[in-house]
Amino acid sequence: MTDKKNTILAFGNKEFNNSLIEIQEYLSFNLKIIDNLKDDISLENIQGMIIHEDALKDNKFKDLINNQSLNKIVLHNSKKVKGVENIEKLNLPVSFDQINKIVANNIVKRKFKKNSSLEIDNYKLDKNLRQLIKGTVNLELTEKEIELIELLKNKSFIKKKEILSTIWKYSADADTHTVETHIYRLRKKIKDIFKDEKFIKSSKKGYTI
Repeated sequence: MTDKKNTILAFGNKEFNNSLIEIQEYLSFNLKIIDNLKDDISLENIQGMIIHEDALKDNKFKDLINNQSLNKIVLHNSKKVKGVENIEKLNLPVSFDQINKIVANNIVKRKFKKNSSLEIDNYKLDKNLRQLIKGTVNLELTEKEIELIELLKNKSFIKKKEILSTIWKYSADADTHTVETHIYRLRKKIKDIFKDEKFIKSSKKGYTI
């Protein structure tokens, strides 16, 4: 049996929950089952949701589902599932193999998505889109600018020579003009788009975000 390292939140009607309990030993993940649609829900350490369509009749849960970045799998009998965005659907009845497969795929997608973005205060760095995003405004970035932002974010302060050797793979005694030029251009782009002059901070200790 697969080591159950991931936990999925599941909720629906009593019959649905009991069915999941019956097949739980065959699932490749842990289940956190909500028995009552009025229960308080903790999403700590949860990697996804399995939802019976009956749960979507409760507006509290519908709002919760729509406001979460977790991957959501809806099991349903109806022809259409309305009122929920960004979900995957499985027609009932389903086998535990089908559930295992779709959950595993969604966990991989979630991990990829998490690794492809970085939260920086009120900004989001989306490495897939190559954009720095704040609210509804976005800025197109180059690969080197993305690497530069990531490096500065992960360091309290970093010297120009270390930036050069890390990103451009130059020797420690190489010319740092390349770093200065890229930071100047990036600062200007951020100032022009976001009106932010303090995104990249500098001192005698080096640069940081």
